[in-house]
Amino acid sequence: MGNPSRKAAVFVWGLVALFVIFPVGVWASLALWFRTPGPEWVRAIAAGAFGLLALATIVRLFSGRRLRSLGLFAAAFGAVLIWWGTIKPPETGNWSPDVARQVTGVVDGDILTLTNVRDFDWSSRTEFKERWVTESYDLSKLRYLDLFLAYWAGPEMAHVIMSFGFEDGRYLAWSIEVRSLKGGEFAPIADLFRNSPLVIIASEERDVVRLRSNIREEDVQLYRLRTPPAIARAIMLQYVEESNDLAARPRFYNSIVTNCTTAVVKLIRAAGGHMPLDWRLIVNGFLPGYLYDHGAVDTGISLEELRARSRISPRAREVDGSPDFSKLIREGVPSPAANAAR
Repeated sequence: MGNPSRKAAVFVWGLVALFVIFPVGVWASLALWFRTPGPEWVRAIAAGAFGLLALATIVRLFSGRRLRSLGLFAAAFGAVLIWWGTIKPPETGNWSPDVARQVTGVVDGDILTLTNVRDFDWSSRTEFKERWVTESYDLSKLRYLDLFLAYWAGPEMAHVIMSFGFEDGRYLAWSIEVRSLKGGEFAPIADLFRNSPLVIIASEERDVVRLRSNIREEDVQLYRLRTPPAIARAIMLQYVEESNDLAARPRFYNSIVTNCTTAVVKLIRAAGGHMPLDWRLIVNGFLPGYLYDHGAVDTGISLEELRARSRISPRAREVDGSPDFSKLIREGVPSPAANAAR
């Protein structure tokens, strides 16, 4: 029989290797790969060197030189963390035109004035008439809050757009997005490693919703929420506050902790809304079930019927450039009883 104390030590160091050295090594190697300045070969050397150091440390955990190896690994990781802390979001860049401007707002009593509201007229993914406007909204006439889900990567993941409706028929949509460079592409893995800044877009629905339903041909679903006007107003003001803060202090987008869904959850909670923790807030393609379970949508029909009737892409393509785009895409979409008078 083997020495019990030796077996226990091997087990403990195995846990250290599995739950500390390995994940730290993977994270640091990827961080060096994505963010080390210089050409690809320089990034490869930096990432590979740290990966080899992590591997060597794991091997030496089971030898007599483990403390020295752990010390070297800790020092190297500490150096990576210090370097990581120096990486700041760029304030200027050759941004893609659709995310080139950050909306900001001023509130005077009930009147909200937004600068840099996006109102593009899209002909294709690359052809559009660029238009940024300043608009004013009477918050005393804010009545509704709706949620769009644009499915871009199968049934599990969707982009979240929140839209605020006023009694005069106007709608203002908010979209939290990656501020990508011109010609750049969405890179969810790279965006875990301080790759792209965050941007908040306020837009007309015939721009931001039509872009996804008609131009990108995504499966866009619209869910009308059971939200009292006072809560809708509080959430709107949180968007304005967050936008102003982002304009003054840029931050990075993160595919897991600072994305279109998690940022919305943060805003709603800051405004006093209640959103219990749930895995569907991360795997946001399943948000309709989450909303249904918590009574935030029309629960007088089944979830399957609700989802079927909430798909607005076919209707959006039919009405396309209509000035009544927002009104027409809502026809037949279920609404909670509390908001049945919309």
